[in-house]
Amino acid sequence: MQLVTVESSMIHAVGYDKPKRVLEIIFNTGRTYLYDDVPPEVYEGLLKAESKGRYFLANIRDAYSYRQLKGSR
Repeated sequence: MQLVTVESSMIHAVGYDKPKRVLEIIFNTGRTYLYDDVPPEVYEGLLKAESKGRYFLANIRDAYSYRQLKGSR
């Protein structure tokens, strides 16, 4: 999955696997999470959002199942 570094006080980088509909988010804390069954328009909305953190909190955090990648802080 190719990651894109973003300007955010909460999020360092994001990536998206379109065929699997998996969103990867690396937070500034160093923790990495994978969010399942995320539609492409949600990923695109995150990239376009003026505030990535606010968009994440409003549209992703409580809406999709997730798992933390082992080895992330």
